[in-house]
Amino acid sequence: MAASSNIAITHADTGLVTAEVVRAEQVSPHFVRVTIGGDEVSGWRDLGFDQWFRLAVPTNDHTRFDNLPGKFDTPSYLKYLLLLPKATKPVFRNYTVAEFRADAGELDIDFVVHGTDGVAAPWAASLPVGQHVALIDQGCGYRHVDGAEQTVLVGDETALPAIAGILRDLPRGIRGHAVIEVPDVADQRPLAGPDGVEVHWIVRSHADAAGSLALERLASLEFGASTDGFAAGESKLATGARRLFVNERGVPKTDIDFCGYWKAR
Repeated sequence: MAASSNIAITHADTGLVTAEVVRAEQVSPHFVRVTIGGDEVSGWRDLGFDQWFRLAVPTNDHTRFDNLPGKFDTPSYLKYLLLLPKATKPVFRNYTVAEFRADAGELDIDFVVHGTDGVAAPWAASLPVGQHVALIDQGCGYRHVDGAEQTVLVGDETALPAIAGILRDLPRGIRGHAVIEVPDVADQRPLAGPDGVEVHWIVRSHADAAGSLALERLASLEFGASTDGFAAGESKLATGARRLFVNERGVPKTDIDFCGYWKAR
């Protein structure tokens, strides 16, 4: 995960999971949904909420997945960096489980696509049905705080899959807010959250700094110290939200999970 984060990393016994892309579709202007499947996917450790994983995507027709580590700790990462041949080495990126269907042996991944920058997003935008990938489960970042009076979630489009998963799996009696900033009104989607959690969709323009409108909306909401907080997305959004939770609302640092997924240029 990014440096601006307090998200813990866990390693599942499933180790490296290899899969094939069985479907891919553009679901909104800035999102492509890639569905992977296979026998190994059926044994995935499903934790719900914002469960995330390391995703290895191919960089060419010679990419190999059979020599990758089964977990992503420091020794295995150094081995990956130093010993694997560059010509056959995939690229790893962090993604969230959008949906898991054990009976079908399928897992959905939602990719944010913005032009041709990066590796994983352009790969997803090519709708790569039939290509192979590999995953290493890393657990959940969000930890629900028992007894909190409210749950408040905030993020940009890169955090939408995580926020959607958290809302889907929260106890139904929870009250609170979810603030989600997206670059296009058509990127909004139905979310299956508790009735007591109000969802605030915000559409930013090209002139708005990423995350700035979400922070403004967060500051306008009423919530106190007894709050369970989650903030993710652009680095300044994640760290700015954490400061607001702690310094302005008195939320204990231990009751906030935050992660900067990316940094604006």
